[in-house]
Amino acid sequence: MSVTYLGYHFTVHPKDPGAEILVAELGEKPFESFVDTETGVIAYIKQQDWSEDVLSDIQILESAEFEISHTIEEIEQVNWNEEWEKHFEPIDVDGLCHVRAPFHEPSGANYEIVIEPKMSFGTGHHETTHMMIQHLLETDVTGLKTIDMGCGTAILAILAEMKGAKPIDAIDIDNWCYLNSIENAERNKCKHISVYEGDATLLSDKQYDLFIANINRNILLADMQVYRNCMKPGGMLLLSGFYTEDVEAIDECCTKLGYRLIKKHVRNNWTALKYVL
Repeated sequence: MSVTYLGYHFTVHPKDPGAEILVAELGEKPFESFVDTETGVIAYIKQQDWSEDVLSDIQILESAEFEISHTIEEIEQVNWNEEWEKHFEPIDVDGLCHVRAPFHEPSGANYEIVIEPKMSFGTGHHETTHMMIQHLLETDVTGLKTIDMGCGTAILAILAEMKGAKPIDAIDIDNWCYLNSIENAERNKCKHISVYEGDATLLSDKQYDLFIANINRNILLADMQVYRNCMKPGGMLLLSGFYTEDVEAIDECCTKLGYRLIKKHVRNNWTALKYVL
């Protein structure tokens, strides 16, 4: 029996962070998958799960900060691989790490990470993930107890394990990210990653050598003390998910908590910082 989907083609301005916020809100609805586009995002929902009020309480649609419009396309039996293949491009970091989907050819890179792109990356995700991968590639993480906070697709947790970190916790508040992270860890034959659904409240009794957080400025600032409480003496903190103009606020917060900045990557106005305690 074929399944009919509705594809909501959203145009979002400004796209960043509008598309990310929109996807987060739509994720609370029966939308099953999201594909990033140059102008916004496509959200897919089964016709049987659709209702006239499916967008009724999506707050960003009422926000004066964003201009959002959409068209609706009816699709008989979506070929997800075909949809993702149109939009998902592999990530290559310095020729050392290659992040690809199963339908891409292997690259022969030192670290080859294969993920099922059930929600394709946005541009910001590309930039911040790229820089966090750079930090990990430059760092000896062998035997470090590690957390990937706001893990998304668990790319960073997977790379950390490939480089010898263990054990590793991966946490995300989004149910889709939680389920996809489990799948991606299994796909990459990871043995030391435990995935949890939740937020910083899960960290009350944890201690880590390496703390990875690729989230956003506001969450980082709100939760930084919690992160600090989880750090072992001499621990390392990798941060991204924010713009260059946010570095001053992030650095002031980290410095007050005893961290020392040792490395910074900047890519198209996004920044990733490396601290030691």
